[in-house]
Amino acid sequence: MADKIELVKGISFMDHFKGFLVAYFMPESCYDEFFLKFNLLDVPCLKVVLSKALGIGIILGSVMVKLPQILKLMRAKSAEGLSFNSVLLELLAITGTMIYSITHRFPFSAWGEALFLMLQTLAIGFLIQQYGGRLGRGLLFLVVYFSLLALLLSPLTPLTVVISMQALNMPAIVIGRLIQAATNFHNGHTGQLSAVSVLLLFAGSLARIFTSVQTMAFTCRKPPSCGQ
Repeated sequence: MADKIELVKGISFMDHFKGFLVAYFMPESCYDEFFLKFNLLDVPCLKVVLSKALGIGIILGSVMVKLPQILKLMRAKSAEGLSFNSVLLELLAITGTMIYSITHRFPFSAWGEALFLMLQTLAIGFLIQQYGGRLGRGLLFLVVYFSLLALLLSPLTPLTVVISMQALNMPAIVIGRLIQAATNFHNGHTGQLSAVSVLLLFAGSLARIFTSVQTMAFTCRKPPSCGQ
């Protein structure tokens, strides 16, 4: 009898945190596994919790992932060595991911870093124009981008456009990186390119691949979830 009372008290205590845990760290089925069945070694659920925690970590890290690049530009007051076309392609890829995720109502933990990366990439693009003596173009760049973003998020944009932007994600990143590499090769140096930002982006990409794979694997544990 005493054991049952303790169990009920334990469940009631954890119920206070259920909403938070289910919203940010685990699906309700995993909450049941951990706190109702006390199966703390359920591997699929452990992977999901790890991927959710990594997702939040990626978002927090994305707030400053390009900060070293921005600070380096501002200290040098020069954007030498940086390709504006590469920045545009990267912005296309980031925007495609963000628009696709918002349109499909994915949780913020699955795409939140795209928002912060977008803002920082915009800042870099503006600084490239400003330090190149083209302040007017930099301001126009910001106005045009936010206007297009508002249009893409509006009901006026067909879903096929959103899907196409997402499909162009990888090609845009690859081509953008090749353009930046060609610029570095032509100049004979990396200029104001920040190695720290590049490494942070690489680490974040690896972490996001893991979280995406684990989320998809858990979703597909039941065949109907995968559209079968």
